[in-house]
Amino acid sequence: MPAPRRTAAPPTRRRQPTQERAQRTIEAIFEATAQIVEADGDAALTTNKVAQRAGFSIGTLYQYFPSKEAILLAMIQRERRRVMDRLQAMMQASVAQRRPVQEVLAELVHLLVESFGSGPRSRRAMIRLAWRLDHHEDITQALREASERNTLALIALQDPSLRAPDPALMFVATRAVMGVIRSASLEDSPLLGTPAFEAELVRMVWGLLRLDPAPAPGRAAG
Repeated sequence: MPAPRRTAAPPTRRRQPTQERAQRTIEAIFEATAQIVEADGDAALTTNKVAQRAGFSIGTLYQYFPSKEAILLAMIQRERRRVMDRLQAMMQASVAQRRPVQEVLAELVHLLVESFGSGPRSRRAMIRLAWRLDHHEDITQALREASERNTLALIALQDPSLRAPDPALMFVATRAVMGVIRSASLEDSPLLGTPAFEAELVRMVWGLLRLDPAPAPGRAAG
């Protein structure tokens, strides 16, 4: 039976903003998109509404984005890059300072919750929309990048209380954390951003990562 064909990803940006004015146009489009999603929901989002809210002609918008999906994906990509940069900077500083691993995990969880779950209403609305698009390769790639970077950082900490962060362990740990944040975001849970919510996530991750002399129950290898 032939493998199913993958649907090609929609095109994203037509023109790259190389000048300050063009960058301001992009930011205005992003802001207008976020406002519409917050006020009316993503079902009401159209390129005409975005252009009108941003104060541009539809022709100007189409110079940069061919569709509303392209706008949303560009916003998600930008946020992903911002989060990955913050994550890398935090991990590098933690390794250099030889911080305790549980302290690092608490800051990591806080960063992920803040980036992918909490924040002002307009930002929460965009995050929920991004999670509903999580079948897209950009979101999957973000999870892979986070897992790989976290693995390298945990190895560099050289903490004897940690298990060796092999691919299976990091896959489960990363998806467990992001899965909880995703559910809380889509449910618009009031727990998001609270100390109790983050403490439970840290406790869960620590339970996965800490070295346990007794082997966990499960199917034997071989």
